Amino acid sequence: MISTGEEVLHGDITDTNAAWLSRVLFEHGFSMTRRTTVGDQLDMLAKEIEHCSLTADVVIVNGGLGPTTDDLTAQAAAVAADVGLELSEHWVEEMKAKYAKLSRVMPETNIKQAMLPEGAELLDNPVGTACGFAMHINRAWVFFTPGVPSEFKVMTHGQILPRLAQNYDDVQAKDCHRLYTFGLSESGIGQTLQALKLPEGYELGYRSSLPFIEVKIFCPRGHQEAAHIRQQVITLLGDNIVSFGQPLLEEVADKLVKTDYRLTVCEQMTGGFLVNWLHYSEAVQPRLNHAWVLGEHNIDEQQEPLAAVLAMATAAQENQTHDRQGGSRLILASGTLNEGQVAVALSTPAGTWAQLITTKRRYASRDFRYVVSTVMLDMLRRWLSGKEVIGQYESLQRVGDIYIPANEG
Repeated sequence: MISTGEEVLHGDITDTNAAWLSRVLFEHGFSMTRRTTVGDQLDMLAKEIEHCSLTADVVIVNGGLGPTTDDLTAQAAAVAADVGLELSEHWVEEMKAKYAKLSRVMPETNIKQAMLPEGAELLDNPVGTACGFAMHINRAWVFFTPGVPSEFKVMTHGQILPRLAQNYDDVQAKDCHRLYTFGLSESGIGQTLQALKLPEGYELGYRSSLPFIEVKIFCPRGHQEAAHIRQQVITLLGDNIVSFGQPLLEEVADKLVKTDYRLTVCEQMTGGFLVNWLHYSEAVQPRLNHAWVLGEHNIDEQQEPLAAVLAMATAAQENQTHDRQGGSRLILASGTLNEGQVAVALSTPAGTWAQLITTKRRYASRDFRYVVSTVMLDMLRRWLSGKEVIGQYESLQRVGDIYIPANEG
């Protein structure tokens, strides 16, 4: 893959397209062997296209198909293939139609997007004005794609993958089973899974994205041993697996929407991080009843941390009894940060759980809030799943905990 553009090369934007394409191609049986980034310089881009076309079977060039002067990919492709550029009348009409739907006239500068290397095969772009194109250069089949992620992904699925499947029908597509873990180290997971005997064609992969470590099981698509291997991994990693096939927030959302509960969040140390995170789920949003973000002055500094967070949860629960929508009955709360320790609580119809935790390593402020918010969300997941609410986390230390049954509240 060749990514283009000064903004990508200099780090002004993150090249999410490259990571996404690597994952998608791998799952379809095509392992990417090289990724490179080139700025908006015609000679360098043309040389890179030529070089890759001499060493790879398939090359995907991303970006540089826009109407501005720094969009040079089509011209560079023509130079690499030693051909001229020709106007695609078909794509001119497509672009005019797109603008007409918006009651606008196509700017003349967009004509540049219809100038393609001679002999190139046009790749349709149903969501933008930059068409892609494909052509054979030296030993490689080279695809040229727009840089806008939404357009790039549509073109990959609709235009590129079908062509690869047709031309390389001996490639075995793969399934990827994703397990999200929390509270374990990558080295610890690797050591735990070291004794796992994998069938031929299976691979384990890991992706660390604070505070989670994603364990991926790659296997031939539809293979009969997949469920067995997946269960072995689940057994070995135990309760530290917080979600299957989707991030923790979606896992909690799936469980929450199957109930009649509403959720209230009270945050001190986490400072609104958790409620902001919850709003990323459209399924959870309607279940959010109230959210409070409290400052340091709102809590008695002399009060014991577990007692303080329990008081917060109790106050929130009592407040809900006067709400016209009815009591939420589910409360998540984080207390104050004191000497690296923070108390968190979950209040439910069955009772209230609270734990005082600290981390075994130092985190930046945002990362620490993310970790603590994850503990809170995992407490909710565990309760909704019928598990023990307070989990065991290798990367955290529990200083204390308490459970108060509902009839004692």
